[in-house]
Amino acid sequence: MVEELDDNPLGELLRALDASDCSALLAAAEDVHYADLAHLYENLDDEKRDLLLKTIGPELATDLVAELPYPLIEEALDHFKPAQLRVLLGNLSDDDRVDVFQVVSEEAQVRFFSLLGPRDKELTRNLLKYEEDTAGGRMTTQVGRITADMTVKQAITVLRRDREDAETLARIFVVDEQGRLVGKVRLRDLAFSTWDTPIFDIMEPADETILASADQEEAARTLSKYDLIVLPVVDEFHHLLGVLTYDDALEILQEESTEDIEKLSGIGGEQSEVSYLNTSVLAQYRRRVSWLVGLAFLSIVSGYVMFRFSEVLEKAFVLALFLPMVVAAGGNSGGQAATMVIRAMALGEIKTGNALKIAWKEARTGLSLGLTLGATMAAFVSFLLPHIQQKTGADFSFPSLALAVSLALIVQVLSATVMGALLPIAARAIRLDPAVVSAPSLASTVDISGMLIYFAVVGAVLNLH
Repeated sequence: MVEELDDNPLGELLRALDASDCSALLAAAEDVHYADLAHLYENLDDEKRDLLLKTIGPELATDLVAELPYPLIEEALDHFKPAQLRVLLGNLSDDDRVDVFQVVSEEAQVRFFSLLGPRDKELTRNLLKYEEDTAGGRMTTQVGRITADMTVKQAITVLRRDREDAETLARIFVVDEQGRLVGKVRLRDLAFSTWDTPIFDIMEPADETILASADQEEAARTLSKYDLIVLPVVDEFHHLLGVLTYDDALEILQEESTEDIEKLSGIGGEQSEVSYLNTSVLAQYRRRVSWLVGLAFLSIVSGYVMFRFSEVLEKAFVLALFLPMVVAAGGNSGGQAATMVIRAMALGEIKTGNALKIAWKEARTGLSLGLTLGATMAAFVSFLLPHIQQKTGADFSFPSLALAVSLALIVQVLSATVMGALLPIAARAIRLDPAVVSAPSLASTVDISGMLIYFAVVGAVLNLH
């Protein structure tokens, strides 16, 4: 539940809800930001949700609905009568309206669509052609749009007419007679030019654009890379379809980073917009169980490797002291390499064709790390371990043990680092999500390879086979 503060409008709203005081509730709701209202709604029970929405009405609820987590939108809209829904859906910006249509049931889509006016129906139908995770699926068509043959006075007249509908007028786009994008102007360029100045004389090239079919993450990166306020979205023939704004980019990057973090942790299924505390245990269970079960069975292979080399451990049980360390070092170094590569891929810094260059770079890094760890562990085994354990318990000396452990550590870190770097690239090459494949599978794979490397190296160096 949202924290109650005595002098906070949100606290007044909560008290009005508890008292079912509609007039006080409406007065308080008008002073609360719609994002806070949406967060409050998510944490209310069904009875108070109904009271809140019916009290504030469709006008005030418009921005609240647009801010709600997707699973709650249809349920919220069901609180309104058809006449109220017509107002609410009409007030939504076209990109928010499309978001609503993309997440509600097919039955609700038909019902809501019948309530739209002719212009909104056409806009919504056109935007629904694009997938939800594309630039076209996230864009808004509400953009300042003028033509190159206008004068400044004519352009301002057009913009004054459209000022309520436009998402932003910080950048105004210039199109030709066919609607193709030819340039852009700033509002201040219009403000400080004479009435009779042709738009053609003051417009700048609109060099940065994105295809409507492009992935939303690519669009967000473009906005960030070129420090844009808005990014024009065009079709294959360069017709201006709409724009993505900087707040769209922030939202997209937040969604993508959350998705990557969850996948790196082995959490599957569709990302939930509902807050953690409001997500059911069953939903959490479904998203997390599959990878855990799969990795549990994969870990049995690690147990089999240890069982297979049990005779080596029986001959020199001191080797068991270093096995977890060697395996963990590989997992840590491989995880670091995978994280660096996945991040570089997300930023568009590397592509699949760079695999050999990446492998060579990480091989040198892994060798350097392995040599450092190997030297450190060799010093520990040679100089400190004899004071803790006076004998090795086998037919080899501490220096021989130090050599075996350090060599195994070097090979494990080197191989794990290269594997961690190449696994995300291999995943993308076969059209799998690098984050999904890399982290969960890398840990188990490195565990198995680490045991094989450890027993093979120490067995050969210490002649235990």
